[in-house]
Amino acid sequence: MKFQWLLPSFLSVFLLAGAAEAARLQSWRFDASENRLYITTDGGVQPKAQLIFNPTRLVIDLPGTSLGSPSTSKPLSGAIESVRVGQFDNNTTRIVVELRDGFTLDPQQVKFRGISPSEWTVDLPTPVRAGTQNSVSEPGGERLSVESSAPTAQSAEETVVQNVQLTADGFLVRTAGGRPQINFQQSRAGDIATLDIEGATLAPGAGGQQPQTNGKHGVDKIEVRQLPTDPPVTRVTLRMKSSNTQWRASVSNSGGVALSPGGASPPILTRSGPIAVGRPERGTLARVQSIDLASNGTQLVVRTDRQVSYTSGWDQASKAYWIRVASSSLAGQIPQLDANSPVSFTASQEDADTVVIWVQPRSGVQVGRVTRPSPQLLSLQLRSSASAQSPLTGDPNPQPLPRRTLGAVDLPQVSNRRVVVVIDAGHGGRDPGAVGIRGIQEKEIVLDISYQVARLLEQQGVQAVMTRTDDSEIDLEPRVSLAARVNATLFVSIHANAINMSRPDVNGIETYYFDNGKDLARVIHASILDGTGARDRRVRQARFYVLRKSSMPSVLLEVGFVTGAEDAAKLSDPAYRSQMAASIARGILVYLQQR
Repeated sequence: MKFQWLLPSFLSVFLLAGAAEAARLQSWRFDASENRLYITTDGGVQPKAQLIFNPTRLVIDLPGTSLGSPSTSKPLSGAIESVRVGQFDNNTTRIVVELRDGFTLDPQQVKFRGISPSEWTVDLPTPVRAGTQNSVSEPGGERLSVESSAPTAQSAEETVVQNVQLTADGFLVRTAGGRPQINFQQSRAGDIATLDIEGATLAPGAGGQQPQTNGKHGVDKIEVRQLPTDPPVTRVTLRMKSSNTQWRASVSNSGGVALSPGGASPPILTRSGPIAVGRPERGTLARVQSIDLASNGTQLVVRTDRQVSYTSGWDQASKAYWIRVASSSLAGQIPQLDANSPVSFTASQEDADTVVIWVQPRSGVQVGRVTRPSPQLLSLQLRSSASAQSPLTGDPNPQPLPRRTLGAVDLPQVSNRRVVVVIDAGHGGRDPGAVGIRGIQEKEIVLDISYQVARLLEQQGVQAVMTRTDDSEIDLEPRVSLAARVNATLFVSIHANAINMSRPDVNGIETYYFDNGKDLARVIHASILDGTGARDRRVRQARFYVLRKSSMPSVLLEVGFVTGAEDAAKLSDPAYRSQMAASIARGILVYLQQR
């Protein structure tokens, strides 16, 4: 996981005992590429911050929070010299962002965002050479505004999300200002639908009140929050009582975005030849100019003549993936794909101003998430189930596999009793997790391993439920809530570890539990060591949110260090990830057999 965990250091800041009811700093990390600090506690906290000069440093206090471990310092290169964390007093944890001599920050550009009461981000502007700003010496400093997802003043063209209203046909996300630009996704399981409104901010007070669904339209819960991104994105998440309903999103002429259940059935995905499509050109509509495979068949690319809004998701009946492009018309030539292509697809004019593309993956092909690599391109990621076309950056000379590769035939069977295992692939979406040697990303590694673990469990008669099935961003609480909602037998969270890039010598497997997951942790940990020959960094107890908040036996697996020379080379190898997945699945099945 991409966290700077609280390790011993030589700072002369000593840990003092805090009150029993104090929150605890769970983790923090600083992303130097984005100048962004992430803070997570196990309880609500209201940060207090000030910028102090001579020397320049940003001081962030977390009242009512204990550190629970020795102080630490993370040295950095560039204008930011280090980030330090220590226990300031009995009741306050302090984080200090230290700048190098001669550099300063514009305090007006320091942005605090509260994702939730226990999750905060701090965006820092690029440091500049000192000389133009007034210096303030200690003990005084410039107090900074800390607001929970507070929007800035909006121009007439910007989009502001006001509220979500229940309607007879679904839900209406009421907006003001500019026309919403939307991206809509529904998970393969159908139980989660996510609407992202690009460039939109929440109206004052809107983020603190989550709309009540009362179970209407089969929706258990709606969540509305501001993502800590630039440009801003407002996310609306629907969590379903069941997975039998296909949802759609469309921009409403009355202002806002309409979310409604139901959708058109896909056409038969066959063609006798290339399709020439054409419509009278309309100035108000974008033109879908081409749809074709790219990057050696790992992407389906949709090219338009201008930026468009789109929605996408899975049709549960046909198992086809759909992409709806709003305010658009078909124009140009759509090629026919041969039998060896990873997908078949068709496109049609669904109505006067909507193009729908239906994508049917062939056997052994997985469909990922739609991304927008440029304003006029949409890219649907495709990958082999066996990870033969994995997007991870591989080592050209991976280490030989130290142990045998396990397959389904080597895995024990489980009795016919109902068993549900939730497989939680860490991070995702805008949160890549740890980024290691050769740029490998934790979110991609663990999603690939999680897919394979779930598939192996299903083959052995165990129902596997994944918290995310694509490159989507999911908070911690919904992951735990999903496990409770499906009455899971076990919860297994899969991550990859990281430490400073200057420590490639640190490698190995760590397995964490909090309360009732100790036996599960020991069995899976032993299975991974036996199946992969990885270095043993022991089974440990920790207060991770997903472990503390889960009622069933739960573990968090660190499958290796992306910053480690040995582990990064192995994790970049699809064969090793399959070996890791089989070892995890075997550990889960052995544990279930013993119960």
